[in-house]
Amino acid sequence: MRKSGWLAAGLVAAGAAWAMRDIPAALGAKPAGERAERVRRSPQFDGTAFRNSDPTTVPPAGETKPIMRDLMEGREQRKPHGPIPLVTPSVKPLSSLDVIWYGHASTLIEIEGRRVLFDPMWSDRCSPAAHLGPRRLHEPPARLDTLPQVDAIVISHDHYDHLDMQTIRALVGLQSAPFLVPLGVGAHLERWGVPSFRIVELDWNESVTIAGLHLTVTEARHFSGRGLRRNGTLWGSWVISGATRRVFYTGDSGYFPGYADLGEKHGPFDLALIQIGAYSPSWPDIHMTPEEAIAAHLDLRAKLLIPVHWCTFVLAFHPWGEPVDRLWREAKARGVRLAVPKPGERVAVDQPPLVDGWWQSIS
Repeated sequence: MRKSGWLAAGLVAAGAAWAMRDIPAALGAKPAGERAERVRRSPQFDGTAFRNSDPTTVPPAGETKPIMRDLMEGREQRKPHGPIPLVTPSVKPLSSLDVIWYGHASTLIEIEGRRVLFDPMWSDRCSPAAHLGPRRLHEPPARLDTLPQVDAIVISHDHYDHLDMQTIRALVGLQSAPFLVPLGVGAHLERWGVPSFRIVELDWNESVTIAGLHLTVTEARHFSGRGLRRNGTLWGSWVISGATRRVFYTGDSGYFPGYADLGEKHGPFDLALIQIGAYSPSWPDIHMTPEEAIAAHLDLRAKLLIPVHWCTFVLAFHPWGEPVDRLWREAKARGVRLAVPKPGERVAVDQPPLVDGWWQSIS
C-alpha cells in the first residue's frame, strides 16, 4: 500500500475510534434506579414519556416537503455577511441585577451579589460529533476559565445547543457550583463525571434555595432527547428569585397560555430572558416567533426583555437577523422595554443601553 493509502487508512481508523469513544458518551445516559423512579412518579410523565400540558406535535404531520424546500432555499441569508461584534465581558458589576449574554442561550445573571449561569455551551458545534452538526458563527466572547465563580449552573433541557458534554466536563473542574436540571437530565451529567452531590434534579414547580436565591423550574412547551428516543427527560423554564429581584428564563418553548399563570404566580419580573430564534411554520409548537416572545413577556409581567437563542448557530431556515428585527418592531408597537446586547456585553437591567440595531449592518 502506498504511503498516502496508509495515511488515509490511519485517519479513517482514528476517526472511527474517536466516534466509538466520544459519540456514545455525548448521547448521555438513561435515567435509572431512584432517578428513574422519580421520573415515573412525575405528573408530567405518562408512563412512557414526558408530555406538555398543551398537545404538541414535532413537526406537524405533512410538513416533510416544506422542510425540504426550506432547507434548499435561502441558504445565503442564514449567516451574517460580516464578523459578529464581540465584547470582552467586564468584571465589575454595574447594579444589583446585571446580565452577560455569551451567545445563543448561554447567559450569566448577577443578582444581588450572586451569579447564575444558564445553559452554558462553549463547544464549536452543537452535536454529539466534533466534526458534524451546526457550527458556531462566532467565538465565545470569554473563555470558560475566565468566568467568575458562580453559585448555580442551570440547565433548561438536554438538547445539544443547551447541554454540551465538553462544556459540562470543563465546568466540573473550573467551578464548584451545583448543576440544577429538570428530571432525568442528571443521568447525562453523572455519565460525564459530575459528582452526584452536585446535581439537583427538579420537577415542574419544585424549588431549591442556594446562596440565598430561590430557584424554581417551571413549565415550558418543548421536548427533549439526544438520540432517537424523545422525551425521556423533562424540559423547563426557570424562575430565579432574590430578596427583591426576579428573573425568568424561558429555555426553549412554544407559546402557551401558561405564561400568564406563571406571571401571576411568580411575577412581576425585573427581567425576562426569552427565546426568539429557530422558529418555523414546520414546528410552531416548540419555539416561539418574535411576536409570540413579546406576548409571553407581557404575560409574564416583566420589565425588561433580553432575547436569547439567536445569533450563534443556524438551527432554522429564517434569515440570520430576522428574529431580532421582528422582535424590535413588535416591542416598539407594544411598548415593551428591550435590550439587545452584543455577545459578551454587560447590561444593567435598570439602565439598559438603547437598542442600536448593531446586527443590521451584517444581516
